[in-house]
Formats: sequence, structure tokens, C-alpha cells
Amino acid sequence: MNLLEMLKDAISPLTDGEKPPLHVGEVMNLWFYLTATEQTMRGEQVALNTVSDPELREKVMDIIHNVHTPIREEVKDFLRQEGVPLPQSTPDKSLGDFRQISDNAKLSDEEVANLLSFNLVLGINYACRGLTEAVRPDVASMFAKFQMKKAGFAVTFRHLMIQKGWLLVPPYYNQPPTGSGN
Repeated sequence: MNLLEMLKDAISPLTDGEKPPLHVGEVMNLWFYLTATEQTMRGEQVALNTVSDPELREKVMDIIHNVHTPIREEVKDFLRQEGVPLPQSTPDKSLGDFRQISDNAKLSDEEVANLLSFNLVLGINYACRGLTEAVRPDVASMFAKFQMKKAGFAVTFRHLMIQKGWLLVPPYYNQPPTGSGN
């Protein structure tokens, strides 16, 4: 597979000046991705009020400002340009002081980190779906970019989770020796 040929094939339909209208699957995938991004951001904003670890706090701010906000704005702008109504959104959450929230009423730093990790997996997987179901190259390109943004963040985030001992690892699987009769 030649990477340059793939890029040429992906870009050439954009240079002919005509784009077909979005199909209903592309609209639904973009609309859902926007809604999920905004709801994920609300959870991250609330997490900022409960996280006490400074490195995790920095990562939560990083994903809000450098991953999810740009994705949200790009999808909103794109949908507006295409004449697609935007989903209703809830307002941003304000910053509070985690010390005023009792421990049994908030997620621990480990729980926040694992929820963030889980949401990254969902976002990457759903971007893959949007990419593979897109007919228009510009829509596919957006979803590919979203995957890369989230995957890039996930690589550095995984390092923090390992360093802090927060990464949930499934048990190791040891196959029984062959010929053991089991």
C-alpha cells in the first residue's frame, strides 16, 4: 500500500469543486460525535473540580482545551456550513474547589483517569465508524483527524496511568500446556 497514492486518492475528490450532499449516516455520525464530545467535556469539567493530582489535573485541562474543544468547534462549524441544525447543549461547568467536596461524593483520581481512558477508547472507536461510513472525503478526513488527536493524547496519558498505578490491566492468560488432557 503506497501512502502517497492513498493521500492522492483521498484528496482528489476535494479538488474537483463539487461535493455531494451529506448522506444521513454522515450527518448522524457527525451529530452524535458532537453530542458525545460535549457530554464528555462536561464530565471532564466536573472532574477538574474533584481531581487532586496535579499531573492528572493538567491532563484533564489538556484534553478539554487541546482535544475536545477543537473537535467540538470543527464539527459545529462544519455542520453549520452544511445547514445541519446543531444538537442542544448544556452549558460549560464552572471551576470549583475539590477540597470542598467530601471524598464519598466524588470520583477518586484513579476513577477519573480510568473514565477518561474509557471515553478515549469510545471516541477513537466511534471516529473509526464515522471514517468508514463516510462517502465524502472531507467527512472521512475529519474523523481520521479526530482519531489521531485522541490517539496522540492516549499515548501520553497511558504513560501517566502506568506511572501512577491507575491502569487497569486484565489478568494474564496462561494457556495450559498442550497434551495435558484438558
